[in-house]
Amino acid sequence: MSHIEAIRPEGKFDKNRNMAGTSAKFLSVWDIQAYYGESYIVQGVSFDIHEGEILALLGRNGAGKTSTLRTIARLDNPSLKHGEIWLDHKPLHTMRSHQAAQNGIALVPEDRRIIAGLTVEENLRLAQIQPPIGWSLERIYELFPRLGERRAQEGTTLSGGEQQMLAIARALARDIKVLLLDEPYEGLAPVIVQEIAKTLAIIRDQGITTIIVEQNAVAALKLADRAVILDTGSVVFDGSAQEVLDDEALRARYLAI
Repeated sequence: MSHIEAIRPEGKFDKNRNMAGTSAKFLSVWDIQAYYGESYIVQGVSFDIHEGEILALLGRNGAGKTSTLRTIARLDNPSLKHGEIWLDHKPLHTMRSHQAAQNGIALVPEDRRIIAGLTVEENLRLAQIQPPIGWSLERIYELFPRLGERRAQEGTTLSGGEQQMLAIARALARDIKVLLLDEPYEGLAPVIVQEIAKTLAIIRDQGITTIIVEQNAVAALKLADRAVILDTGSVVFDGSAQEVLDDEALRARYLAI
């Protein structure tokens, strides 16, 4: 997929106006090696993402997917010992997690981390206490009408699907460049999975780059532009999502589907 450059006047990326043949990358992960204590978890992972792409980061349980997301987000665990991470020409590998967040990285963890005791709107407003501020509440409620209807409801009392929407919305309340999603479909009914997938496609059309880690590999592949498959902490496939959907032997070997 070519690097997406042009933005329509209304703020939507125009994928028909790409730069064919360009080698420019928006997010580059190069030979990252990360450890939990003495345990070597992320073992030389490298990949690139163009701006506005959705990348499915797949693999069996324990393959290192979540650890790779956490390393990109510059969390303390796992600890990055080697390699480089560049976002829009800025060295994330030299930053702490709060600095990476200020430069546009947003991680939505598997447990969603909705703040107990706060309403939907209070969760969103809390994300906007300090700059850089992203989407307005009005724009968020337009994308997530259910959240608008439940803005005065305590966030932790929402359904699982609504809590996932709130977690994504809270990320968008910041001015982000890359959205990192860890198991966004976990425990959700198929109809809710489809609804969230449509929402993520809209977010992509706004130019936000997304990496999705998901055990529901088929759903992630149908949404994604590209796929990277990990096995025991290393990259074993990097190509189009459609290639994985079309390759039964590859799926059986590394994804058990």
